[in-house]
Amino acid sequence: MQAQKVQMAGGSVRKLLRRNAHGHVANLLAKFRSADVATIITSLTEPERVSVFSILMKRNRALAAETLNDLGPERGLELLAPLKSNEISEVLQELETDDAAVFISALPDQTAQEVLEQMRVDASTDVQGLLQYPPETAGRIMTPNVFFLSEELSVSEAIHAIQTAEDLEMVFYLYVVDDRRHLVGVVSLRQLLMVPPSTPLKKIMTTNVISVKTDTDQEEVARQVALYDLLAIPVTDPENKLVGVITVDDVIDVIKEEATEDIFHMAGVDVHDHVYTPVRTSVKRRLPWLGINLVTALVAATVVAFFEPTIARFSFLAVFLPVVAGMGGNSGTQTLTVIVRGLALGELTWANSRTALWKESMVGLANGLAMGFLAGVAAYVWKANLILSLVLAGAMIINMFVAGLTGSVIPLLLKKMDVDPALASGIILTTFTDVTGFLSFLGLATLLLHYIPVS
Repeated sequence: MQAQKVQMAGGSVRKLLRRNAHGHVANLLAKFRSADVATIITSLTEPERVSVFSILMKRNRALAAETLNDLGPERGLELLAPLKSNEISEVLQELETDDAAVFISALPDQTAQEVLEQMRVDASTDVQGLLQYPPETAGRIMTPNVFFLSEELSVSEAIHAIQTAEDLEMVFYLYVVDDRRHLVGVVSLRQLLMVPPSTPLKKIMTTNVISVKTDTDQEEVARQVALYDLLAIPVTDPENKLVGVITVDDVIDVIKEEATEDIFHMAGVDVHDHVYTPVRTSVKRRLPWLGINLVTALVAATVVAFFEPTIARFSFLAVFLPVVAGMGGNSGTQTLTVIVRGLALGELTWANSRTALWKESMVGLANGLAMGFLAGVAAYVWKANLILSLVLAGAMIINMFVAGLTGSVIPLLLKKMDVDPALASGIILTTFTDVTGFLSFLGLATLLLHYIPVS
């Protein structure tokens, strides 16, 4: 139902824009959540998107900021591009510090500096504090205005501190620090309500606090939050001083970002490419990967060329080449997906990889035996040639076993070399399965060609 309302609102916004009824546009969008407004804006043409955002900037800046955040930096920057630096600073000041830092880091250097200079001093200082940390680390995505309590407080004093505090990030847990702001414990809101008011925090706090350092990779942060079912996780500096907190909403954004990145990389697509990216930009982003794929395809073609005499004599072999290569590629992709996911979730490391290698190799071999048998039977029914059936079945078994083995080894080796496994695994795997498939099929056919009657 909500999706239908959003879709209808998109059509209404277009009509109102054509009538220059800007006030009605603002009033209509004010009835929706920012996520819905982001969906509406995305469905519009580029000039319409710019117009709508300009209207929101003038009439409902808070909604404009929330919508900008929901759109994300890639699409959001398109809306910020026509604005002056002071206008950008005004809307970014409406965002949480970590969200504002994301957009400012994506702006051109000169524009980013101008925006920071025109922001409020407190907002600018907080953003610059986050920007000192490397991208995709806990320090970059944390919220610095974390609420904390002194370990010397009693429960009643802690409750009073919560009630009188202002401008806080969502309080899921109460972090307890010593007089030097070292993180020493954590207390839940439930614990505060279940004990006498005079109880010292020291007596009820949990001292075994799960936390991350400022330089912890954001993927590791997401793993920790998912593993321990946390709603927030504190961030400490090298001296274990509490400097920020990462809430579950930020972790969800990280998971979406990392999953999207892996999927795009496995397909050889730039992470910033989307359905509304201009044709010229998408071509520039995708063409290099297609060029690399062309090179690997030529490597496989070279193998086929080596067996030209065999193919010339037994032309029917060409019919089955795509079958062997295609099944190997599909089998390898299945293995690759499982292994890359295991690496991304931290379930699989180089140290415990032996079991996974053996398992995926055996899966590839078993699938090869099954598919090889079926393909052999199909080839015999089609060509009535037993030797051809055996050659096809043998090549399928070899190639699918190799697919399972290489689909496991390649991402592990890339991870060992600090290369993103999702980025290059697919291309390397395709090369292996194509070359192995052609080599095994045509090689076996060449060895047994004296037993294959020409048809």
